[in-house]
Amino acid sequence: MTVLGSATKLPNTRTAGVPAQRLDLRSQEAPERIVRPVMLQRWDHLSFFHWPCDPAAVQRRLPPGLEVDTFDGAAWIGLIPFRLTVRVPGVPRLPWVSTCPEINVRTYVRGPDGRRGIWFFSLEASRLGAVLTARSWYRLPYMWSRMWLDRERDTVWYQSRRRWPGPNHPRASIGVRLGPAVAPEAITPLERFLMGRWRLYSQAGEGLATTRVDHPPWPVRRATVVSLHQELMAAAGLPEPDGDPVAHFSGGVEVRFERRELLLPGE
Repeated sequence: MTVLGSATKLPNTRTAGVPAQRLDLRSQEAPERIVRPVMLQRWDHLSFFHWPCDPAAVQRRLPPGLEVDTFDGAAWIGLIPFRLTVRVPGVPRLPWVSTCPEINVRTYVRGPDGRRGIWFFSLEASRLGAVLTARSWYRLPYMWSRMWLDRERDTVWYQSRRRWPGPNHPRASIGVRLGPAVAPEAITPLERFLMGRWRLYSQAGEGLATTRVDHPPWPVRRATVVSLHQELMAAAGLPEPDGDPVAHFSGGVEVRFERRELLLPGE
């Protein structure tokens, strides 16, 4: 369980007071634009919290065929809360059905195809229908949770308590204060490593599948943690994070998903 009480000040840039700027993180294996997406999503009010971790501890939690991706010798675990909106191309959004808060716990990997991507340990969401669909179609470990997201000017609050599956019901309660925009020239190699990701891996029977995504460059701000209590990493069998996270915030992007692709062994 991670608990941060008092506000934790993270490094800021000299760009205080300027509007959020769009940072092109596509140098991290930039994808081609997905012209015929099978699913469209909108991600809003995202906070990114990342901790370094022992690569061996993360590798033990990965399925065969995935290798932990490291930066300066460390694996990285991400806790990402946000608001999700989903729709199918050609079908309008349904505000209540299509939109819900989400919190995912993830790490960064290299797949059997040699590409860099994301592996999800868990994804909390408040819409049971979306949870069941994602678990059955994409084999993603979605969990049905009671969730809440609120923004008060430059402070965003997230809360979650898992409902299903049980028997445990891990919680998360997070507050983050928005900091200055990250100027294009100030983006760091670590930030590119953490946020410049354009594919995810998921289970497919005894093997793996990959899904490409494409979205505009992130509008990124660095952030200050106001409070952070989370039990989701322990519930996923991960080590307790050590110290304060590296924190960022983004207002959001529109995302296109390509059709899921099965990977052959060794591919």
